[in-house]
Amino acid sequence: MSARRLRTAVLLLAAVPLTATAAAALKAGHWRLTCSRHGIWLEPRPRPRCPDCHGAGGWWTNGRYPEMEACWCWAERRELSLRLLPRLAVPYDEPSF
Repeated sequence: MSARRLRTAVLLLAAVPLTATAAAALKAGHWRLTCSRHGIWLEPRPRPRCPDCHGAGGWWTNGRYPEMEACWCWAERRELSLRLLPRLAVPYDEPSF
């Protein structure tokens, strides 16, 4: 077996437990991982045992125009993102409004 194939096999074997560990850490820390070819986003999720929102992420305010008020358990944590590929601009033949 060549050195290159051996190195690839070792990296693949190491990736499985590392992926499982990362998934467990994200779930325990209440994070959502989203990946696409344009980027990787790590977003906070509401905590299921939050004493204020009980895992709902917030509550509705009273009034004529009710709005959702976000709970502190996830709204005050920042979102992390890593841009990979730029999005291509779509050329329009029509002028904008």
